[in-house]
Amino acid sequence: MQKLLLLGDEAIAQGAMDAGLSGMYAYPGTPSTEIMEYIQVSGEAADRGIQREWSSNEKTALEAALGMSYAGKRAMVAMKHVGLNVAADPFINSAVTGINGGLIVVSADDPSMHSSQNEQDSRFYGKFAFVPVFEPSNQQEAYNMVFDAFDLSEKYKSPVLFRITTRLAHSRSAIRRKPVEPEKPFHLPPDPRQFVLLPAIARRKYKVLLSTYESLKYDHRISKHNIFRDGKNRKIGVITFGIAYNYLMENFSDADPDFPVLKITAYPFAKDIINDLTSRCEEVLVLEEGYPLMEEALRGILNDNQKILGRLDGAIPRDGELNPAIVAKVFGMNIKPAMKVPEIVRMRPPSFCKGCGHVDTFNAVIEALKPFNGLGVFSDIGCYTLGALPPFNIINSCVDMGASITMAIGAADAGLYPSVAVIGDSTFTHSGMTGLLDAVAKNSPVTIIISDNETTGMTGGQKSQATGRIEKICEGIGVPGEHIRVIVPLRKNHEENIHIMEEEFSHKGVSVIISRRECIQTTSKRRKV
Repeated sequence: MQKLLLLGDEAIAQGAMDAGLSGMYAYPGTPSTEIMEYIQVSGEAADRGIQREWSSNEKTALEAALGMSYAGKRAMVAMKHVGLNVAADPFINSAVTGINGGLIVVSADDPSMHSSQNEQDSRFYGKFAFVPVFEPSNQQEAYNMVFDAFDLSEKYKSPVLFRITTRLAHSRSAIRRKPVEPEKPFHLPPDPRQFVLLPAIARRKYKVLLSTYESLKYDHRISKHNIFRDGKNRKIGVITFGIAYNYLMENFSDADPDFPVLKITAYPFAKDIINDLTSRCEEVLVLEEGYPLMEEALRGILNDNQKILGRLDGAIPRDGELNPAIVAKVFGMNIKPAMKVPEIVRMRPPSFCKGCGHVDTFNAVIEALKPFNGLGVFSDIGCYTLGALPPFNIINSCVDMGASITMAIGAADAGLYPSVAVIGDSTFTHSGMTGLLDAVAKNSPVTIIISDNETTGMTGGQKSQATGRIEKICEGIGVPGEHIRVIVPLRKNHEENIHIMEEEFSHKGVSVIISRRECIQTTSKRRKV
């Protein structure tokens, strides 16, 4: 079959299309964004009419994918790890309802927080929900596992969690394609109450879920991905999970290691495969990218005489990504000194693009707040969060999507005046609208600045669900029309924008200022077309 050079994200996307995908749903979030983008530009996807539009947030994306599954079709939903927090409600409950057409939930974790608020490990969600988890170690495995994940999903009527990390998502390798499978026919579930989680039904289905989870351990589609290879050295054995296997093997490129190695890339697994290794070795090294999930589990089942090395005992750093050098250090190997980074490519703090509308917005905010002792503002997640850095130093919070508005409400309740929130257009429709409804319901004295660059800018300029709708949304939620103000963040409008902000900061109720100017990057791309 055809060979392709693909990112890990793209390998998953191609695998899904080749496995008979009918619907792709997602909200952009690094490092998962390229999965949807690959399918959106695919000629094959266009010819087959695969659904592939961005959703408003991860929760709506997963629910739409579940609806596609309800109709018997194969669906995939992709998000970054913190996006799975947003989608947790339908994710957990979809395990109880079960599925009809195959359903894969891709969660791209970001150890070392390259572009994220935390390092959370999505495998915990798989264990929490009692769903199978695939964790590929390379791009070809990622591609192949998609086929097994869909088949497993349909056999056991369970969603499947597909966990990857930044390095796999954004590194490139050749993959060999499989024969393309046709899409599944439209067919509704035989049980008309399958997706009705009334307590009486949910209790019965939860028992089925628990039983099914135990059966998964022995299914070939999972067990074949967990491989034990013995070695003569009985001093130490290594259990690796997902991409951590690569970090181990890169230190043994000339010859295979002489100690036992257990590679696990699919969960749940039977206890006996762990015993194959632990019964042979004095010490066990656990290599997993993320939290010490399996290391903690091992400490609960092994005897006290068997030493376990990993993140919990300090053999591996407790935080951050793994890499081959960290693994080599555990084995006492000589580590080549890192090359000195040339000055020209040294690390620099992030900054706004030249000509970015957020700059003019924040310059006006800073001036408008001076009569009020220059208090800072609550912010959200997006390019505009850079307002927390010099020379602006005006942002006081960045917690999660939509938190700017609700934190401003709480601070106003505590007596902060003025209480100002800054949120982007895409983030507003992702998670900010419900916060604005809270503000309207109690007529909270807050000012919300929606910095509208007419795109989802931070992740590369994807379509924003807010474009052309913000004023009507605010009116529909109940913000008084006279307190919905639109400004254009340009230097020539600086004094006028300050004046409008001062007026709304002084208003003792809810007000919204829409600071609208197209993202400089999407403007440039549009002009080149």
